[in-house]
Amino acid sequence: MNTRTAGMDVAPTGTGLLGIEAIEPEFAASVRAGLGQVEDALRTAVSDADPLVGSAARHLVEAGGKRFRPLLALSAAHFGNPEAPAVVQAAVVAELTHLATLYHDDVMDEAPVRRGAPSANARWTNTIAILTGDYLFARASDLVADLGPEAVRLQARTFARLVTGQIRETAGPLGDTDAVEFHLHVLAEKTGSLIATSARFGAMFAGCGPAITETLTAYGEEIGVAFQLSDDLLDIASTSAESGKTPGTDLREGVPTLAVLHALAGDDPAEARMRELISRPISDDDEVAEALGLLRESPAMATARETLAAYAQRARDSLATLPDVPARRALESLTYYVVDRTG
Repeated sequence: MNTRTAGMDVAPTGTGLLGIEAIEPEFAASVRAGLGQVEDALRTAVSDADPLVGSAARHLVEAGGKRFRPLLALSAAHFGNPEAPAVVQAAVVAELTHLATLYHDDVMDEAPVRRGAPSANARWTNTIAILTGDYLFARASDLVADLGPEAVRLQARTFARLVTGQIRETAGPLGDTDAVEFHLHVLAEKTGSLIATSARFGAMFAGCGPAITETLTAYGEEIGVAFQLSDDLLDIASTSAESGKTPGTDLREGVPTLAVLHALAGDDPAEARMRELISRPISDDDEVAEALGLLRESPAMATARETLAAYAQRARDSLATLPDVPARRALESLTYYVVDRTG
C-alpha cells in the first residue's frame, strides 16, 4: 500500500495494452472493449455518493492508469468464456480494491502527487483520503457479494495478505532475516497477491477448470512481483518522468527498493559515497541526482535486473501447460514488457 504498490498504474488509460496490441486483433479488440466496460463500471460505482465523497472517490478513477489488474482478469478470461457477465464485475472489484489502497498509501507516504495530479490527501486532508479509501473498499465489497461466497472469501483473504505485507514492511525484517528475501516476500504480499487474484477472478468467472485457474493464479503472482520490481528499477533508471513520478522518488522517501538493498549490502570502498547517500532519505536535489547516477552504474542495478528477469521467466514458464491461444501469447508478451520497459 506504499506508492510503489501502485506505480504500475501511472499512464493514462487508453495509452495501450502494455505490449499485447500485437497479439491477434480480435483478442486485443475484445480486451480493449472489456476495459471500456470496466471504466464505465468504475465511474458508476462512485457516482451515487454524497458530493464530497463522490468527488474524492472519483479523483483517482478519473486520473486513469494502466488498469493492469482488469487487463489481467480480462486476458485470463479468454481461456474460458470472456463474455461471461461476471468477468467485468470481478475485474472492477479488483481495481476498486487497488484504488482504495492508493488513498491509504498517499497518507502513509505523505505523497503530494499521484498520477501526475495532486493526491487526495494534498487536495483535501489525510482524514478524507483515508475515509475515501474505506469507501472504495466498501464499494468493492458490495460488488463482490453479488459474485458469491467463494469470491467474497478470496477477496477477504487477498486483502488480509495486502495488509500483512504492509505491516511487515512497516515493521521491517526481524532478527537475522535476510533483507532481500524479506523485501521480495513483502512484494508478493503487497502487490503480487491482488494481481494473482485478478487473474484468478478472470479464470473463475469465465468458467475455466481448476488446473487452468491455478496456473493463471501462479502466473499472476510472479508477474505482479516482476511488474513492481520493474517499476522500482524505472524510478532509478529513467531520466525523465517515464514512471509517472519524478525519478528518484523512492530515494527521497527513503524507500529501500531491491537495487538499494543490494547496494547497501556491498562493501566496495569505491561505492562508499553511494552507500552514504542511499542509507537515508535524500531531500537535496543535487544529492538525489548524484545517487541516481551512482546507482545506475552499480553492480546492484545489474543484480536487481537479474532478479526481475528471473521473476519474468518464472511467470513465462508457468504458462507452458496452457492452451496455445492468443491469451497465452498476450500473457507471455507481458513478461517481456516488464523487463524491456526498464531499458
